[in-house]
Amino acid sequence: MADLKSAFDQASKDIQTLSERPDNDTLLRLYGLYKQGSEGDVKGDKPGFFDFVGTAKYEAWAKLKGTTPEDAQKKYVDLVKKLTA
Repeated sequence: MADLKSAFDQASKDIQTLSERPDNDTLLRLYGLYKQGSEGDVKGDKPGFFDFVGTAKYEAWAKLKGTTPEDAQKKYVDLVKKLTA
């Protein structure tokens, strides 16, 4: 468990050093996995209709509802490894 947490923390640092910016779908996937892994299921109200970025982020996180934080952390680490390879 401690190994997963440290790998998750390291992946969140590694993602900031990418030479190329991932596409929007990948960024939303990373965001959702990070939030699910660090905070659990989505909280709060969905952003308003004209907040397109906020709505997309909320929906990316909401899709992962019910996923355990540990599973989300593992998927996040795996995706970051794939992107940094």
